[in-house]
Amino acid sequence: MQISARSEEDAGRAVPEHDDEETTLLKRHRLLRLDAWIDSTLWTAATRAGEIVEEINIFFARFRVTGWKKAAFEVAGEGMTLGAAGAVLMLALALPAFEETKGNWQAQGDFAVTFLDRYGNEIGHRGIIHEDAVPIEALPDHFVKAVLATEDRRFFDHYGIDLVGLARAMTENARAGGVVQGGSTLTQQLAKNLFLSNERTIERKIKEAFLALWLEANLSKTEILRLYLDRAYMGGGTFGAAAAAQFYFGKPITDVNLAEAAMLAGLFKAPARYAPHVDLPAARGRANEVLSNLVQSGLMTEGQVIAARLNPASVAGRAASGIKAPDFFLDWAFDEVRRIAADFDQHSLIVRTTIDMGLQRAAEEAVETGLRQYGEGFRVRQGALVMVENGGEVRAMVGGRDYGESQFNRATRALRQPGSSFKVYTYAAAMEKGMTPQTVVTDAPITWRGWSPQNYGRSFSGRVTMATALAKSINTVPVRLAKDVLGTEIIAETAKAMGVETPIRTDKTMPLGTSEVTVLDQATAYAVFPAGGLESRRHGIAQVMNYAGEVLYDFSRDAPAPRRVLSEKAVASMNQILTQIPVIGTARKAALAGGIVSGGKTGTTQAYRDAWYVGFSGDYTTAVWFGNDDYTPTNNMTGGSLPAQTFKRLMDYAEQGIAHQPIPGIDNPLPGPSKTGEAAVASAEDGALAPLMRPRMLSIEATRLMKALERRLAEAPALKQPAAGPVASLDAAIDGTATASSQ
Repeated sequence: MQISARSEEDAGRAVPEHDDEETTLLKRHRLLRLDAWIDSTLWTAATRAGEIVEEINIFFARFRVTGWKKAAFEVAGEGMTLGAAGAVLMLALALPAFEETKGNWQAQGDFAVTFLDRYGNEIGHRGIIHEDAVPIEALPDHFVKAVLATEDRRFFDHYGIDLVGLARAMTENARAGGVVQGGSTLTQQLAKNLFLSNERTIERKIKEAFLALWLEANLSKTEILRLYLDRAYMGGGTFGAAAAAQFYFGKPITDVNLAEAAMLAGLFKAPARYAPHVDLPAARGRANEVLSNLVQSGLMTEGQVIAARLNPASVAGRAASGIKAPDFFLDWAFDEVRRIAADFDQHSLIVRTTIDMGLQRAAEEAVETGLRQYGEGFRVRQGALVMVENGGEVRAMVGGRDYGESQFNRATRALRQPGSSFKVYTYAAAMEKGMTPQTVVTDAPITWRGWSPQNYGRSFSGRVTMATALAKSINTVPVRLAKDVLGTEIIAETAKAMGVETPIRTDKTMPLGTSEVTVLDQATAYAVFPAGGLESRRHGIAQVMNYAGEVLYDFSRDAPAPRRVLSEKAVASMNQILTQIPVIGTARKAALAGGIVSGGKTGTTQAYRDAWYVGFSGDYTTAVWFGNDDYTPTNNMTGGSLPAQTFKRLMDYAEQGIAHQPIPGIDNPLPGPSKTGEAAVASAEDGALAPLMRPRMLSIEATRLMKALERRLAEAPALKQPAAGPVASLDAAIDGTATASSQ
């Protein structure tokens, strides 16, 4: 029994050993099968791939070319490759412009604003038109034909870019030896008006082309034409054909005759050159070219246009007076209105602005006269100017040489390096730290983070006072102050507190004015000095009213009180230095006539790309900039030359016949009110800009009386109706007013 039991036990142990061997063999068998399958599959796939490649080669062998055909195909292939790469590049350049199409780009805003000057005279409009836009179907047929014949004859045949028209324009220009015909389509012009600026660069043209294709894909031809006719600038401060017809001819666009339609059609590409209220003969000559275009394009016959040739259009109404709207200022003021009135439930508004049209015209003339007289010699083509009265009211703004040529506002939007005119913020911060004009500093070589600034004359003066360092515009001193005393962050904070809204870089070169600012920034910040250290509160909007006469916003009532940004001691110290710069410093050409004290600072940037003068009297602060839009250097123009002269020309005009205000911290007596033009004429130097004469409307005494009366009426309490009745109330009101006036 025991033997039997062991046998069974041994047999039981032998069975698992046999199973393990079979399992191992089975696994090996499966691995071999898997290996064989992988090998066979790979071999089959490789064989099949080779067969496919051979079949492809056999197929394409049919198309194999040799000789000159092969060279042609190679060139075509390379061309397609380069073309694809170019398309990708152009698309990348156009992407920033496409960002503009994401919003409600067709809307001009739902504001309809009528602007008045400081005296209540109407000066322009911005925003939506009160009446519905005239549909294309309602426009005169001869007007639409005149526009298409002149601007884009193949408008209904192309898809945004007209290659045929472009080739024709290039041919005509080659024959004439200059640019006599443009190749841009009407859609491309609309794309520029809606989304782009007037800068003449390849990048802008690429964006324009892509946006033209985008407009054609998203709008009908009728919609594109309507937008073009409604949005184009037409001169005289008008936008759109309907507004231009009212301004120039005093009639709706639906009533213009062929001669008037031709004159309007001639304005689209050159409104400044052909505006009839500016140059009527040029406008009539341009209209005659439009009539010839109508005949050449086959849209009209010579017999149909002969009457318009014999009886050209004439301007009427406000246009005949030649009144020029302050368009750069109105664009900026419209943005201010939209900010102020964003939460108002009424958007049809009448806005009293701060602009003084007399000073505005003088400012425009000062900039234009300077460019005409010295622009060619200095190789400078643009200028900008902002004048702020002590109190913050913007009295004049020049955003460029010609609004018709370019609507880009260089006074509020152009970021340019201020050069040495930025140094005042460094010195102001130093005065806040306790320094004075008599504090001695060292003008010697200095190296900061591997940078060694040099003075203008490549020499050093050793130990000098702060007043001398700023008056002579020494470069090493503000850098030394920033490095050892202040730090660039303090300087940036000081500039921001004084009114520079543009973000300021705080790198090591910042004290010498390498961080860009706007002309409006500079005028705002420098106006702190005549304000005694209080923020200048620059503004262009005095009141906002609805058409019922209700005052919705009043700056004197609703704006916060001015904050102190510089201490009285610091601002007095700065004024003591700055008033010496027109006397012994770099701005002698800015010294005002009649003994009127003024202060300011010049600025000239690297390679003479920008020239500044920012100055002030006790009455006004004016910032002047000259340069070129493409950043090309001028011919050694400094801030002490044309900018200083332009400042003097405008300020001499502004200071005529007014009661002068003192500059805080300056003890010398004020000059009395000068007779109109006498002091300016007496101060005119050989080679300087001719002085402007300011007409006097009221005597000094009458002006003072009117201002006193205005102040009394503003401060007087509201009238109450007594129990005696309406008649007694009226008598009491008259007596009360008379009593207040006599006091």
